[in-house]
Amino acid sequence: MKVALFATCLLDQFFAGAGVATVRLLRSLGVEVDFPKAQTCCGQPAFNAGHWDEARRMARHTMAVFEGYDYVVLPSGSCGSMLKVHYPELFEGLGKEYRRAVDLSERTYELSQFIVRVLGVEKLGDGLEGRALAYHHGCHALRELGVEKEPILLLENAGARIVPWEADRECCGFGGVFSVKLPHVSVAMADRKIDTLPEAEALVSTDAGCLLHLAGRMKRRGKPIPIRHLAELLWEARNAA
Repeated sequence: MKVALFATCLLDQFFAGAGVATVRLLRSLGVEVDFPKAQTCCGQPAFNAGHWDEARRMARHTMAVFEGYDYVVLPSGSCGSMLKVHYPELFEGLGKEYRRAVDLSERTYELSQFIVRVLGVEKLGDGLEGRALAYHHGCHALRELGVEKEPILLLENAGARIVPWEADRECCGFGGVFSVKLPHVSVAMADRKIDTLPEAEALVSTDAGCLLHLAGRMKRRGKPIPIRHLAELLWEARNAA
């Protein structure tokens, strides 16, 4: 099995450790992992802004970069949903390009989804024993990819306790372009998340954008709670085994 890591822009710039953790984790599970250096932005910002021609240009490049791999794995629900859900939408009715988009879509998985659904692994180790964590379900991972149980299953089976949170499935308000066009709404949504956040050792998510948005707002409000990308914690669980 040959897997390509799609690191994503935000992960590359702000959560490089999560990218490294993803590679180490997958290799520890017997997966051959490659990192195509030609990868760039998936085109989601252009797509969300309505610039579909520009998004298609980036999508064509991405489809070429990830040809020949059995799977493409992303430690991101947001960019994962762009490849899996919206690439076929971008190229609908365009014949060969549409088929290429569907092919990539079928090979694309968010990290925890890949570990549980493709590899069939539900326990990575006991390295998170006794950790109390709050988990934020990012919109794209939850609503577009259907990633809901996998992160919780892997964290809990590694010994972590996921604390109840009434707003864990609510949007954080980031949404990329949305947060720029409607900043007051975006901030209000983040504040709702923060106001209901239970006591926990860390706030965890599989989406770097959500983590950055919530971390920035918590810092402005003087409520610093450590944020952790899911990939880093899963590697901790595995590495301590």
